[in-house]
Amino acid sequence: LIATLGETTATPYFIYRLRDTMLSSPTGRRILRDRPRITSQTMSLLYLRKLPESSVGRTYASWLDREGVTPDTRDSVKYIDDEECAYVMQRYRECHDFYHALTGLPVMVEGEVALKAFEFANTLLPMAGLSMFAATRLKPAERKRFWHIYLPWAFHSGLWCKDIINVYWEEELERDVDDMRIELGIEKPPDLRWTRKQLAFQRKSSRENSDHTGAFYA
Repeated sequence: LIATLGETTATPYFIYRLRDTMLSSPTGRRILRDRPRITSQTMSLLYLRKLPESSVGRTYASWLDREGVTPDTRDSVKYIDDEECAYVMQRYRECHDFYHALTGLPVMVEGEVALKAFEFANTLLPMAGLSMFAATRLKPAERKRFWHIYLPWAFHSGLWCKDIINVYWEEELERDVDDMRIELGIEKPPDLRWTRKQLAFQRKSSRENSDHTGAFYA
């Protein structure tokens, strides 16, 4: 359903705009000509795991392993008739996990909403923008963190970085990931998993202190 909505809201204007963004770039034109696919068959995770830790490929593989996902989780495009535009949408979907890897955002709802906000600012695809409504599902503390930290980061980075659809990831796997972020103009947001763990630890410590205090006065 989400994939279908993404396709129907992207046509006709927005997917043509994204295609034109690719056509305006030499790299984007090569991607459209070659039409590479990102799957477990075309992207050897065994090879990527052997790359230096600081490489784009190793960062991508480590993120997949940490989050328990594979390159095969993206639906095929079904409702865009134009063959080239259908490929553009497919490429956008299959590159999504590279954006996760570069930003460090996890697959939990809070991380996905932040990344979709980043994608919307960069690509203007309506579905990415509509996905931000999932912020209403967040707990109050998470929602506050999204509005005050991750949404401002997403819009700033997404608007100011280069067009991420024009990255030929297959050719950048051995490159230093920090150099890649600098070239694209992507700043990593605060580590969401670390932030959540720290807050959970603080809440646990606070409860334990309260229990000890209560036991002392009892």
